[in-house]
Amino acid sequence: MTHEELKQFKASLSITAVARLLGIEVVRGRCRCLFPMRHVHGDRTPSVSISEERGTYRCWVCDDVRGDVISLVQLVKNCSFLEALEFLMGAFPFLVPRGAVVPAAANRSKTAPSHATSPVEVVKLPQEPLPEEIPEELVPELERKQIILSFLKMLSPVDNTPAAAWLARRRIHKPVWDKMLLRTIVDYKALNDKLKETYSIEVLKYVGLFNDKGNLRYYKHPLIFPYLDSGRRACYFQSRALDKSVVPKELNLRGTVPYPYNVSALDQKAGWIYLCEGVVDTLTFLNQKIDAVGIPGVRSFKTEWIPLFKNKNVVLCLDKDEAGRSGTEYLKEVFGQAGIRTVVLGEGLEHLKNAMKEGEDVNDWFVHK
Repeated sequence: MTHEELKQFKASLSITAVARLLGIEVVRGRCRCLFPMRHVHGDRTPSVSISEERGTYRCWVCDDVRGDVISLVQLVKNCSFLEALEFLMGAFPFLVPRGAVVPAAANRSKTAPSHATSPVEVVKLPQEPLPEEIPEELVPELERKQIILSFLKMLSPVDNTPAAAWLARRRIHKPVWDKMLLRTIVDYKALNDKLKETYSIEVLKYVGLFNDKGNLRYYKHPLIFPYLDSGRRACYFQSRALDKSVVPKELNLRGTVPYPYNVSALDQKAGWIYLCEGVVDTLTFLNQKIDAVGIPGVRSFKTEWIPLFKNKNVVLCLDKDEAGRSGTEYLKEVFGQAGIRTVVLGEGLEHLKNAMKEGEDVNDWFVHK
């Protein structure tokens, strides 16, 4: 396996999925340390942080318990780098770059240290200061979901607001707003105060609604896109800025994305589904009465979502840029390895006058054409 193939393989793995495969219980990006004897009270409060975005883990007490998805396997199984890589390739064969092979691990010592590093790549993690103490799990997961749901119920419908005008300019209209329960923050101060009256600052920070300064995070991102489950309830959302000068233009609720946006469209029935990069592109298709689902970004696609696409043919609708093309190739490979047919939106039609131009996304294309 070449250096680039290894990077591609590691980037495509969900470290949370791997941890759970290894028997580690992960809740909201945290798990207990594998060396509880080093911790006060046996690590009763989980002290290992797992970053899905970066594909890394770190214990905030044991400075040597840190690394990437491969070193996590090494740590749990007490094996060499190559043995860990073989394990992952066997567990996730559909993510292995085509033609990639790994040398037989039998040639490596069985007594290799659990933190042996790859001869191909040495993982370097940013050094972060250790906190004075590990934050307690203030609320159980079910209660955290209830708080998010309660927050969404405090928001206003988008009708007759700046959010409605923003959506209309993008040819996304009221039937879709109502279907997807889009909401907006109309009076930031009143909402901020109401949340503080209802919950403690510590809890609001813990669930990801408040920033470190003790205020609601979404001052500049008032348009809220709830991620509805099959029962039309939401424990996750994305927010959007209306002012194009705001960077970043989107904010995700902290934590792991639980499922694709508009997951109810993945109904296990035979048919076509359009897979978009972003909520706005997904809403654009829904406005055209086209079944679509969305992901926040290519690398946010989780391999454990593959079964959701059973019986579907997938139209890949990523942005018309280098990142979009790279992501399209990656998703073609992932779905192809799982036996799911994919086609690329507009492929073979680039010569047409109204074809999607370089730098455009689906919404740009629909608005302009």
